[in-house]
Amino acid sequence: MPTYSAHDGTHLAYHVYGEGVPVICLPGGPMQDSDYLGELGGLSAHRQLVMVDFRGTGRSATPEDASSYRCDRLVDDVEALRVHLGLDRVDLLAHCAGANVAALYAARHPERLGRLALITPSTVAVGIAATGEVRLATARLRSDEPWFAAAFAALESIVAGNATDDRWQAIQPFFYGRWDEAAQAHQAAQDGHRNDEAAAAYGAEGAFDPDATRAALAAFTAPVLLLAGEVDLNTPPSVVATFAELFPKAELVVQPGAGHFPWVDDADRFAATTATFLN
Repeated sequence: MPTYSAHDGTHLAYHVYGEGVPVICLPGGPMQDSDYLGELGGLSAHRQLVMVDFRGTGRSATPEDASSYRCDRLVDDVEALRVHLGLDRVDLLAHCAGANVAALYAARHPERLGRLALITPSTVAVGIAATGEVRLATARLRSDEPWFAAAFAALESIVAGNATDDRWQAIQPFFYGRWDEAAQAHQAAQDGHRNDEAAAAYGAEGAFDPDATRAALAAFTAPVLLLAGEVDLNTPPSVVATFAELFPKAELVVQPGAGHFPWVDDADRFAATTATFLN
């Protein structure tokens, strides 16, 4: 497996799928390894995917300094990978919490980005948040599903501030467009792939400056794709639309019937949409 050295000497790993012009892919979690991304529904047939394992996850080494897990400091690891790959400019794709790293990278290194694809993105770095009512309204779109009643009751408790591990587990069907065998297998396979210590440090004080990031993104002129899932409970389409308004050249796509993992829900549609943008 290929590795490279970060600025602090930590050895970081990445996985390569497909051929052609590379696109660096940042996973979410936060601080989950890239395994759950797979080959993004066959996107590897269109572009070479360089899948990052952030420090302390997957095959990447654990850093000596745990504060280096902070989101803004992960930007340096992405830049080190660009240099390692010998690319003057790079296309970047990020899912969920990886989008915070991508947004900060775009703010700090705009001249190094060709195209930016943000997939069901987290919006913490730009200070946008979904309200509990928006999440509940998104969840109600699934009211005809056989698992809905129990999952919705758990969600209401979480929104009210009464989260437990069991309740988080109960709402997992909301994160997929179909809670079928494939979705259940994808969800189960993620167990043990997240570094909880790193996740706790990821959003530590100082990690985000939303006003400064918004100002920088307003001057970011490269093309940006923001792809939302129609029924994504984590980042509902209205939240992604607000994020899109921050960029001068943004394209918003809402994938019908998709949840938080659109390449699982409809691989062909996801790969076609994303490849068209990246190419």
